[in-house]
Amino acid sequence: MSYPMPSFVPSGDKKTLRRQLQAERQTLIDRHQRAMHLQEVLRVFLMGRDDLAVGAYWPIKGEFDTLPAMYRWAEADTRRCIGLPVMDKQTKQLRFQMWFPGCEMEEDAYGIPKPKDTPTFEPTLLLVPCVGYGPQGVRLGYGGGFYDRTLDALRPRPYTVGLAYSNGFVPWLTAEPHDVPLDAVLTDDGLAWQAPR
Repeated sequence: MSYPMPSFVPSGDKKTLRRQLQAERQTLIDRHQRAMHLQEVLRVFLMGRDDLAVGAYWPIKGEFDTLPAMYRWAEADTRRCIGLPVMDKQTKQLRFQMWFPGCEMEEDAYGIPKPKDTPTFEPTLLLVPCVGYGPQGVRLGYGGGFYDRTLDALRPRPYTVGLAYSNGFVPWLTAEPHDVPLDAVLTDDGLAWQAPR
């Protein structure tokens, strides 16, 4: 299901690349099928881990929705909890508040739903949305640096798993000095990359 990167995106032009990949993701004619495959890939991946606290995200701009798989994961063990990110305006870092189906939600400063007045926690596994991804866990996000700043500050650092559709692979994508590479990348085609242990 992978598609090669179009040749008209200049190497290193991340702003253009972000716009193009977001537009492509939102117009994928097989996005529902890809999402179903990625749900299965995520469920299988989670079965191999013993985490009890997972940070997920609320999907925007055509992102893959982790929450159905996460809800099924949490149902299997009452000790498990799911959190969604909440941005701290001063530090521009994320904290994670518990989420469950039906919990009261409110919009953050960017208009993204977040849990209202639920406890915060530190995830041991963090699911990270990717606009695109490159070799060795390099992630292309929206350019705000929220995840990079958060991961740089969290101790212990959670295991990070990028989630993307396979058409988002960018072979020339390289990390900048502030970028924190992902520990693994999951796509609708399966495990795309995992750091050596």
